[in-house]
Amino acid sequence: MEQNNIVKTKLGIVDDDKLIVQLLSGYFKNTERIETILVANGGNEFLEKIKSDIELPEVILLDLRMKDGDGLMVLEELKKMNSTIKIIVLTTFYKASFFGQMLKLGVHAFLPKEIDQEELVEIIETVKNQGFYFTPEQVTVMRRQVSGKIPKLQIDEKQKLTNREIEVLELLCQQLSTKEIADKLFLSVKTIESHKTNLYVKTGAKNTAGLIIYAVQNKIINPDELVLLS
Repeated sequence: MEQNNIVKTKLGIVDDDKLIVQLLSGYFKNTERIETILVANGGNEFLEKIKSDIELPEVILLDLRMKDGDGLMVLEELKKMNSTIKIIVLTTFYKASFFGQMLKLGVHAFLPKEIDQEELVEIIETVKNQGFYFTPEQVTVMRRQVSGKIPKLQIDEKQKLTNREIEVLELLCQQLSTKEIADKLFLSVKTIESHKTNLYVKTGAKNTAGLIIYAVQNKIINPDELVLLS
């Protein structure tokens, strides 16, 4: 009889991977602690649903990479709306370099998709009841990151750079000078300088070293392909 008195956490799932949605929804259905009341296969669909006259979830599981409105857009919109929905970012796009940015965007937990399902249930309840869930390791990294300026997070780095910009970035990582890059690509020095300026703006890097770190972190180049100066 006591089991019937359990107050379930009202959950929303926002992910364009339908298999993930089905697996999670099915798993939560078999628990007595989570009730999935909203499912959306993209950020735009989710925002439309919560603006309509429906019961709002207490917590959502939000993917970052989605075709119809990505997770960053959802986070920004929820912030504008002063939403009380707790947000757990559950993504394959999980990197320690993004911990601080997630905190600044108002995320209440940041998790990799390979997390154990039972552990995920515990974290969902922790976020609902305590307001957040971050591991000691995440907190340590976050403290370091939020104290300084960090580049704005982008979801698909290769897509936001043009093919020519990627070419220039790859050659910069091989330690070629602006003149050498211009000669190799049969372009003017002025054009290469323009591409470099665009790279700095788009990546948030301040110098060539920053561009190299950016290229490695976002897997635009293989670290083994770097040419280091002696």
